[in-house]
Amino acid sequence: MSGMMPGAAGDSGSGSSRFDILYEDNHLLGIVKPVNIPVQEDATGDPDLLSLLKEDVKERFNKPGNVYMGLVHRLDRPVGGAMIFAKTSKAASRLSESVRSHSFHKVYLTVVHGKPPAAQGRLVHTLLKDAKTNTVTIVRKGTPGGKEAILDYTVIGSAEGYSLLKIDLLTGRSHQIRVQLSGIRCPLYGDQKYGAAVNKPGQQIALWSAVVGFPHPVTKEEIELISLPPQTHPWSLWSQHTQKQAIL
Repeated sequence: MSGMMPGAAGDSGSGSSRFDILYEDNHLLGIVKPVNIPVQEDATGDPDLLSLLKEDVKERFNKPGNVYMGLVHRLDRPVGGAMIFAKTSKAASRLSESVRSHSFHKVYLTVVHGKPPAAQGRLVHTLLKDAKTNTVTIVRKGTPGGKEAILDYTVIGSAEGYSLLKIDLLTGRSHQIRVQLSGIRCPLYGDQKYGAAVNKPGQQIALWSAVVGFPHPVTKEEIELISLPPQTHPWSLWSQHTQKQAIL
């Protein structure tokens, strides 16, 4: 299930898109990112979202030459949900400024093993990324190369040994949600990298970009893209109504 802020009109071109479009105009393209597609080209050489979106826009609008598509924020390859892209360089730079000034907000839903110590709380850690292994670890504050990571979580419900959490991301560090929740012994369902001891190979990670909100780079209207996770296990342990109420 997906949607956008009421009153946010879209222009989806002449043909139908292969993507679930949440919002589109001359400046922006908001979509539901499919799981297991890299956002941009990586070492695997697999088809990446940025290239696929350029092709999609080119086909739908019969555009000659190269299509511009600006990447403003990222989602890990196995993660799905709401994402916004810029269709002009001006929109890209203004959205990037919104990210820097914290007027760009992101809310995630995730299913974790166990239950956090409190019904809601703030996690603050220093994270260090190892580019060679593409892994992130929690380190002591002041560690060279370490970056502060902050998120707020709320427990929406618990069932069958799992908890559904709403995550308000206050910093955008690599693998942040996965590492910080693993750090409090609540690894994400299906996370092979930071929860291998409790997850089975092949399980899909239960992390979803549910809300992306920002001021429109041209009109300044407040836009909010909303996407709910698929109703498959373990998401299906909680109703879509419960999930929607949690993020609105």
